[in-house]
Amino acid sequence: MMLPNSLLFLFLLLSSSLAHPPSLKQDMFTQCLSYHSKVSIPFSTTFFTPNSSAFTTILNSTAQNLRYAVPSMPKPEFIFRPTHDSQVQTAVICSKQLGIHLRIRSGGHDYEGVSYVSQIETPFIVVDLAKLRSVNVDIQANSAWIQAGATIGEVYYRIAEKSTTHGFPAGIWTSLGVGGHITGGAYGSMLRKYGLAADNVMDARIVDVNGRILDRETMGEDLFWAIRGGGGASFGIILWWKIKLVPVPSTVTVFTVAKTLEQGGTKLLHRWQQVAATELDEDLFLRVLIQLTSDSQSGKTTVTTFYQGQFLGGVERLLQVMQTGFPELSLTQKDCTETTWIKSVLYMANYSSGTQPEILLQGKPITKFYFKAKSDFVIDPIPETGLEGLRKRLLEETNPLIIWTPYGGVMSNISESAIPFPHRKVLFKIQYFTAWPATSHNDAKHIDWIRKLYNYMAPYVTMFPRQAYVNYRDLDLGINKKGNISVIEASAWGNRYFKDNFNRLIEIKTKVDPENFFRHEQSIPPLPLPARRTRN
Repeated sequence: MMLPNSLLFLFLLLSSSLAHPPSLKQDMFTQCLSYHSKVSIPFSTTFFTPNSSAFTTILNSTAQNLRYAVPSMPKPEFIFRPTHDSQVQTAVICSKQLGIHLRIRSGGHDYEGVSYVSQIETPFIVVDLAKLRSVNVDIQANSAWIQAGATIGEVYYRIAEKSTTHGFPAGIWTSLGVGGHITGGAYGSMLRKYGLAADNVMDARIVDVNGRILDRETMGEDLFWAIRGGGGASFGIILWWKIKLVPVPSTVTVFTVAKTLEQGGTKLLHRWQQVAATELDEDLFLRVLIQLTSDSQSGKTTVTTFYQGQFLGGVERLLQVMQTGFPELSLTQKDCTETTWIKSVLYMANYSSGTQPEILLQGKPITKFYFKAKSDFVIDPIPETGLEGLRKRLLEETNPLIIWTPYGGVMSNISESAIPFPHRKVLFKIQYFTAWPATSHNDAKHIDWIRKLYNYMAPYVTMFPRQAYVNYRDLDLGINKKGNISVIEASAWGNRYFKDNFNRLIEIKTKVDPENFFRHEQSIPPLPLPARRTRN
């Protein structure tokens, strides 16, 4: 009996490679890539093993959280950096044929490192999409096709290169890789005006578990729904997004106002909660950054709130909006800077004054940290007593940061089930963040602090479930276990990230990837086989 070509190829690989067990998987994978690839693969510049001089540099290139770059963390058997869409197809085909566990990385702003570290399943490999970063902007069609390895800063730059009156409502941190960023929903400083990045996706191309490249029509509306907010690396590998551009004015105004809690900041922060989402114009995005500062005169450490705003319009109208909706901030014309949309992007991302937009083409994180982060959503204002307790706890940590992001505007008008991202009917989102230097040698102390802060905040945030943002992935909420994927256990984190949409995500996962090839510590699990039979 003749073997099918793929089985014959696998048999020949196994037969020829048994004599070299130390490099068995590497040899088999590279041979498989060569066999299946439609284009020539320059292995010297695309394939990196731990013996390669560039291996560590490439592995850590976009790893923002240095906790997952330490030597004790599991490392991939090798890294593959495809240069063509078809090579991503081939990587999936070969990984599946050879039984090699695969992780996918597009940008690396991965809070728990699941795109390049596997803590529950080894050995594994990383398919790094960093060389797939084309951005094709069509101003006349108000759209752009962007490859998954591009950063959102590159996307912003290429849009602004073509037009001063077009933009895109995605992340504030410009080094985010768009592949994974948009799969989590992706919010930014225009979310109150235009919603999330995922709300503005028109089409996509994805490699499925069978190695096929599918677009919106061929993948179907269920899978297209799932990949826009359902979390990265559960359903396939995103290659391209087609995004809808949005209009922005030629003049955008930015500002930052600082208030310490000793300067009446507690009452001001309480008032912000009442107006930022519900009473301010949707052209205004006004977030709050809460962190420690040192008093210039006494040198005493205090808690300072920074009210950072972006307004889609000129300063004159902004002052009218603020006088009507939030006069307590006492915003003045001197606090404000009129600029272009692209330069407002640089401002919100904390680039220094005078930085030119070309820096966005560098595509790398500005800074890297050892850090731990968590998230919450708030539907009722936190009382002043709660804010005072928050202040006391911030003073216990070395370098804490809390960011409050206002919702409201168009976000309130979009259904929670429109895409998997369900967090619509809230006042604001909280991100808790603590960072420390390598010289600290005490990760546990800082992680323990943020967990205690998270517990303290429980009475003031959403309940049943206590909601969390999937792009601020938090493994404290639970993880999948190797070989024993439990839908019930996964609900501990799945319901927090997706609320009722989690059940639909499970159904779609079961349909498109029933054997759970695309998996990580918090990937969407398929239904177990008995449950599938029961439902049929």
